[in-house]
Amino acid sequence: MSNPQVEERSARLHGAVTRGIRAARAGPGQASVDRPGRTGTIPGMSGKPESEIVVGTRGSLLAVAQTGWVINEIRRHHPNLVVRTEHITTAGDRDQTAPLPEVGQKGIFTKELEEALLAGRIDLAVHSAKDLPEEMPAGLGVLCIPAREDPRDALISRDGLTLEELPAGAVVGTSSLRRQAQLRLIRPDFQFTVLRGNVDTRIRKVHRGDCDATLLAMAGLNRVKMANQATCPVEIEVVMPAPHQGILAVQGRADDERMRRLLASVENAESRLAFSVERDLVERLEGGCRTPIGLLVVVGGGGLSITAVVAAPDGSRCARARAAGGQSDAAALAGRVLQELKAQGAGEIIAACRA
Repeated sequence: MSNPQVEERSARLHGAVTRGIRAARAGPGQASVDRPGRTGTIPGMSGKPESEIVVGTRGSLLAVAQTGWVINEIRRHHPNLVVRTEHITTAGDRDQTAPLPEVGQKGIFTKELEEALLAGRIDLAVHSAKDLPEEMPAGLGVLCIPAREDPRDALISRDGLTLEELPAGAVVGTSSLRRQAQLRLIRPDFQFTVLRGNVDTRIRKVHRGDCDATLLAMAGLNRVKMANQATCPVEIEVVMPAPHQGILAVQGRADDERMRRLLASVENAESRLAFSVERDLVERLEGGCRTPIGLLVVVGGGGLSITAVVAAPDGSRCARARAAGGQSDAAALAGRVLQELKAQGAGEIIAACRA
């Protein structure tokens, strides 16, 4: 018997992947250039000149660095463009104590930026793609996906010890169920404590003794020029990254063709395809911030590989799947991974986390 909801999701995945494949075949910078531009003032910002745009950003060290990188890329191709930034505080910035899985609010790091876009106060918002909720407000879209940074996690330990060298019962600071679950698979003796804050704040907490170690995204360390603080990268065979880790998503109004044209030179077709496949797989798994999903899609040289893991937070169960093939087979490969994960109980693990 057919399931309309499953069929709808399958069709959406196929459509997103097909668009990504076309972009990948077109090559870098080609994904959004086939749309006509608009002239005049920017929608919602009456009187604002065409030579000026406003980019919204959170105020954290990492958010400012990411936004600055995107702005520099835009200016490199449009040197006469005036770009202003507007710092916007989100709910996630205001609450720095509660573990993220317990906050339970969708768009905790994006909602206020999205409201500013819809109100016309800003033209673009730069997000870590993994912060974007599964459903986006009507009228908004991801206008640009730049080249992906290093997707791996990085270990920061107080005494420079590796995961294998940390003593029995070592305390790891992290609010991530994904990291806790996968670390328990290799070191069931580890203890965990909540650790939140900006990149520099978390590193400082490790070195002052709040915990023995933590894991942070290697991409974030690279972007804030703090990669030298990492004890070592954690290979994906040990801890799979979060979906979209290392990917930036530049959000704007869906009908803003001028912004699409400005961003065309920053778009990376391979990263767009990886983002599309990862995002739709997470949706079909019914994942979210409370589900310990590790997922990485690697695109290059005409090929595509998908590696995924779903692990129970206590380390008691784990489902793993991998598939590789051509980019044109992306939808079929994603379906195979999804089927293998569910056959190993991934659905039950995720349902238990959401309960």
